[in-house]
Amino acid sequence: MSADIISTDDRGFDRAVLQAEVPVLVDFWAPWCGPCRMVGPIVEQLAKQYGDQLRTVKVNVDDSPSVARRYGIQSIPTLALFQGGKEVQRLIGVRPKPELAGAIDRVLGTSQGVAGVQH
Repeated sequence: MSADIISTDDRGFDRAVLQAEVPVLVDFWAPWCGPCRMVGPIVEQLAKQYGDQLRTVKVNVDDSPSVARRYGIQSIPTLALFQGGKEVQRLIGVRPKPELAGAIDRVLGTSQGVAGVQH
């Protein structure tokens, strides 16, 4: 996992996500999930791309059943964007990088995104 990504569990979720000073992209995943392994490299690229503007957090749903239940995570991968301690967007399943970047840009109020992609 990239140094740009924080891994957390039930105990650390509130501090890592809900109390963050910047918007947070949360990747709800599990190691046995094939689609999660497909989206993982995209999440790492986005973490690097957005740097300090966005905190990126991975939550293994097998290790964090309370958080998964609290947010009604029924399918993985689920990518959720949090801002000010509240979930503001959810994307379920493997999504292309431009779509994920667009969702992040909307939350950040920017148009950084992927070069050549209109938002």
